[in-house]
Amino acid sequence: MREGTKCSKLRRLYFRSVCKRNFWNFSFSHGNKGDLKSAVTLVESSSTPSGLELVSSYQTTRVGDPMDLVALATQVQKGDDFVKANACNRLTVIADQIKYLQEQARKVLEDAKRDADLHHAACNIVKKPGTMYYLYERPSGQKYFSIISPKEWGPSCPHPFVGAFKLQHDMSWTPVDEVERRDAEIAIMDKLLSQQTALPSYSGPNFKGLTE
Repeated sequence: MREGTKCSKLRRLYFRSVCKRNFWNFSFSHGNKGDLKSAVTLVESSSTPSGLELVSSYQTTRVGDPMDLVALATQVQKGDDFVKANACNRLTVIADQIKYLQEQARKVLEDAKRDADLHHAACNIVKKPGTMYYLYERPSGQKYFSIISPKEWGPSCPHPFVGAFKLQHDMSWTPVDEVERRDAEIAIMDKLLSQQTALPSYSGPNFKGLTE
């Protein structure tokens, strides 16, 4: 029995020595013991809390186990690491959104320039929305619109064919290879407008279309 008690005491002494050594190694690696305490913000103490004087303020304010400070400092550091990681993740999402918006802005400007050039192309007829028009170029460099397609012209097509464009109801132009996709998008928007003529009375998020 005595040998078991002696071994137990030796284990406790060894554990305490290891804790103290780790504590001082941690302290010295961060400069000194004062730096460790400065890294951990403890609750301010008072010798007379709520106007009542304590019997022993030392017993109520002292840090018993040195490893407690190490654990507190580790927790503070972990909190800082998580804050930085979360901030970086959110900033990455914002950066991706900025890149997407920049790409969308570039496309808007390119489409606007193309639409303006097409509206200034020569044309002897009044253009009507929903109609496909065919762009040709004369030897002089003048570009003009016609309602006759190259297929209808056949071998007798008088000038080089540049491209076909559909005039939308918002007076924008859609290239022929994008007409099907654009018409599908417009059909979806028209369906949404016909099904929901008024906005919902609540302002919370609505995931109805995503879950059904």
